[in-house]
Amino acid sequence: MARTRADTSATSMEKFGMEKLGMEKFVTFSGLVVPLDRNNVDTDAIIPKQFLKSIKRSGFGPNAFDEWRYLDQGEPGMDNSRRPLNPNFALNQERYRGASILLARANFGCGSSREHAPWALADFGFKVILAESFADIFFNNCFKNGLLPLILPKAEIDALFGLVENTPGFSLVVNLAEQTIARPDGYIIPFQVDASRKECLLNGWDDIGLTLRHADEIRVFEERRKQKLPWLFAGEMK
Repeated sequence: MARTRADTSATSMEKFGMEKLGMEKFVTFSGLVVPLDRNNVDTDAIIPKQFLKSIKRSGFGPNAFDEWRYLDQGEPGMDNSRRPLNPNFALNQERYRGASILLARANFGCGSSREHAPWALADFGFKVILAESFADIFFNNCFKNGLLPLILPKAEIDALFGLVENTPGFSLVVNLAEQTIARPDGYIIPFQVDASRKECLLNGWDDIGLTLRHADEIRVFEERRKQKLPWLFAGEMK
């Protein structure tokens, strides 16, 4: 049965379970850091084009950085546990197993605007990306998918690369509420973040969550429309 305009109402959101959608709240986070010492890492490197057939947000992690992680050509449906790993790639090294903070360089996430790139990083297990700069669309997509991309001065990034290389198990504590990053030696790195994006991450609001904050007003509006324009709702799904 074809949907009517009424199916965009708050009642329809409830019907399809949309009120249950959202992101995990991000307040403070402690995680192991893995270095990716390359400039201009593009979205095709993050998740190659042959893996973009699905529009689900999950399942992309095993193919994140596929061409760098594996020694063979990756294709959808392959058993990644049987593929030969590149021992020189940081994500394959035992000391970085379980890393959830990605340390990168300049212009991270450049290239095509595919939202699959932050999906792949999040599915892999990353929560924070630290870099000198980001491509704009990728930067925006990260916030919408629960990732925290932070721009730090080059001097701070350089220092972190040195510490990660020389300190096995190097971790950071990211405090979004206070807008600080704490190193193990107690040194604090402040960061800037847009106030509205910060609020969304702190509360776990994605775009749908932001809309549903006004669910009561949406219901009232739809009821008024039904009264004023009843013929628009003649074929509404029951």
